[in-house]
Amino acid sequence: MFTPNRAEVNQANAQHSTGPKPEAGNQRSLLGVMRYSLGTEQVVVSPDEDRELYHSHLKTFRDEYQPQGATEEHLVQSLAHVSWRLNRVVALETNVLSISYSPRGLVDGLFDQTKALANLSLHSQRLSRQFERTVAKLRDLQQARRAQEQQDLDHCLDLMEIHESKGETYVPSEDGFVFSPTQISRAIRARHAHKPHKTAAA
Repeated sequence: MFTPNRAEVNQANAQHSTGPKPEAGNQRSLLGVMRYSLGTEQVVVSPDEDRELYHSHLKTFRDEYQPQGATEEHLVQSLAHVSWRLNRVVALETNVLSISYSPRGLVDGLFDQTKALANLSLHSQRLSRQFERTVAKLRDLQQARRAQEQQDLDHCLDLMEIHESKGETYVPSEDGFVFSPTQISRAIRARHAHKPHKTAAA
């Protein structure tokens, strides 16, 4: 499910999502946008949308999840994509509700207003489920990565202590470790902080 912060971001982004305005478009153009926006998985930003706005939207997800590696990056991009399409559904629902009901009950001969809203609701539910599954997959992947990183870091510190006890200089990169000096220094401080302090002899 959306976290409160993510829900607020999505709601704010939805205010910028584009779509046919009642005073500028008509029922035919609205249906065309619905087909274009919801009918393909490959289209992320439609021609009348601001690509800079989409990139800003994507950045909020990268900042939140800090992906590492190609798989995490792919999942974060998927989240941004799905969230963008959810925002688009919100904009389309607003436009459908703003258009006067047709006397014939038809929009371009295929959808009436009720059917259009029902269709948008189905898309919203499907996209929400997809978002939740992707979030769960990303969190599981990141949790496993962090656990492995901590295990590797602990092993690196153990080797450093062994070499220091022998008066030797240890170079972590020679054993394939890619931790930065800052990460290692922080881990050393954390390890020392958790070691029990020896009390002075009475």
